[in-house]
Amino acid sequence: MTETTYFPRRLILAGAVVSGVLLALAVHMLGARYGLDLGGLWRSGTAEFMPAGAAIAWWLIATVGFSGGYFVATLMHSAVSGQIPQRMRQFLIVVGVLVLAGAGQAASAPSPVPTISGVLAGLAALCLGAVMAFCGAHFALRRP
Repeated sequence: MTETTYFPRRLILAGAVVSGVLLALAVHMLGARYGLDLGGLWRSGTAEFMPAGAAIAWWLIATVGFSGGYFVATLMHSAVSGQIPQRMRQFLIVVGVLVLAGAGQAASAPSPVPTISGVLAGLAALCLGAVMAFCGAHFALRRP
């Protein structure tokens, strides 16, 4: 009987966080292209309500960061022992490449938001994605 080997926990955590952050940034870039930008928070006056697009963007980035970190940590944890079928691996690679290619295409276009607001929104998306990806990966790697 062969012994099951696993990646070190810190390696899985680091890989899941990086993947979750990349997915969160990709969703931020794609969302900004379609009008869901975080910069709407800083452009609104004090008498106005928060724009719905900014709230949706926050929740979308947080959800993608958390779920990306969770699923990548789960997949990396089970990948070493060969529990992932070859077709599933190929499907995940294709989906990841398509999401990152779409984000690259969206990032190459002229930005519809002002520069300072866009930079602040990008940094906010980076931090939110990193925190949520870490939480998702940590949640996936908890010992029962």
